[in-house]
Amino acid sequence: MTAHDHTHLRPWRTITRRPSRKIRVGNVEVGGDAPITVQSMTNTLTADANATIGQIRELEEAGADIVRVSCPDVESTAALSTIVKASKVPIVADIHFHYKRGIEAAKAGAACLRINPGNIGRPDRVRDVIQAARDHGCSMRIGVNAGSLEPHLLEKYGEPCPEAMVESALDHARILQDHDFHEFKISVKASDIFMTVAAYQMLADAIDCPLHVGVTEAGGLRSGTIKSSIGMGNLLWAGIGDTIRVSLAADPVEEIKVGFDMLKSLGLRHRGINIIACPSCARQGFNVIKTVETLEARLAHIATPMSLSIIGCVVNGPGEALMTDVGFTGGGKGVGMVYVAGKPDHKMDNDQMVEHIVQLVEAKAAELDAKTLEAAE
Repeated sequence: MTAHDHTHLRPWRTITRRPSRKIRVGNVEVGGDAPITVQSMTNTLTADANATIGQIRELEEAGADIVRVSCPDVESTAALSTIVKASKVPIVADIHFHYKRGIEAAKAGAACLRINPGNIGRPDRVRDVIQAARDHGCSMRIGVNAGSLEPHLLEKYGEPCPEAMVESALDHARILQDHDFHEFKISVKASDIFMTVAAYQMLADAIDCPLHVGVTEAGGLRSGTIKSSIGMGNLLWAGIGDTIRVSLAADPVEEIKVGFDMLKSLGLRHRGINIIACPSCARQGFNVIKTVETLEARLAHIATPMSLSIIGCVVNGPGEALMTDVGFTGGGKGVGMVYVAGKPDHKMDNDQMVEHIVQLVEAKAAELDAKTLEAAE
């Protein structure tokens, strides 16, 4: 919480999260009172350990809490041990159908298996995968997708629908529960927003396990972000969701950025600089759009939660600056006002403002980090 985060004074901004039991994905807690985690998935060939580790490193730097890698073949699970050892965050192994890949992934050190137990064959195979997970401290995610529902459910319901997705999820969960395995979370994703939200709402009432929330195959960066924000935003606003993945046909790093921005906008989690900026108009005293674009790039390395207002003129500038750690409001004659801790502090020439603001924000972040470290000690 920053110096100007007054959420605790505004009950109408409070989100009450759905009660769920807590599980562990490696050293990361999911569910219960744990922070909502943000994850993504690599798109490199998992068998190419160096390429996969390189992409995981980029996701780590962006703030990823958990990273998933696909394990479709024995070459992938063979590389998994090297990948897990090199990763700073827990690795989820994405397994489909082949039970041996699940056992291999658990032995290789995967923190979680994304696997549907009902799809891996005979009961003895299911038992062997569950035992491997238990032996190696591995949790599981039951991942139901509208596009790959079981034939008997499609026959029963006629088409993919929320009821079919939830029935599939609960059927898979029952298999794990029957084996006294409870370290699992569930997702029920569809590319259709309405189906996704309805399925999660039904599932949230039916079971107490943590929920992995996302809109699958949402689309490209712009359209996928919009679809995900509408669907996932509705769920998160209602308190549903313990870990999230924004599925974009884009660089996986963008999924992490959008995920954190989504949580930040709802006050559910704070990481990095929250820039409040006007859309600009003829009143602007400087080029707001270009300035914000530059500042986003220059301040991307800061993980410390902070707020920064960049407003083009004095109509809304002072009011927005009241609630931010650092602010800049455009004035006249090429000069604007710099605000610190919500109060006007000093004037600054527009042509020097970017460098000046970067210095102010970096200094403030270092100060807040030092206080956090001191409090922890």
